[in-house]
Amino acid sequence: MNEKAYKTMTGAGACSLVIGIILLVTGLTTGILAIVNGGRLLKAKSDLIF
Repeated sequence: MNEKAYKTMTGAGACSLVIGIILLVTGLTTGILAIVNGGRLLKAKSDLIF
């Protein structure tokens, strides 16, 4: 019975680790893209004529 619990815990731990890494990479990429696009908008602000 204990062996089954250990296998379940191992699987859940590995899955959580993988999901955490994916979320970290996705969040970092999204943050970098937001900063770059914000910089472009601020740079192009002077070119706008209303």
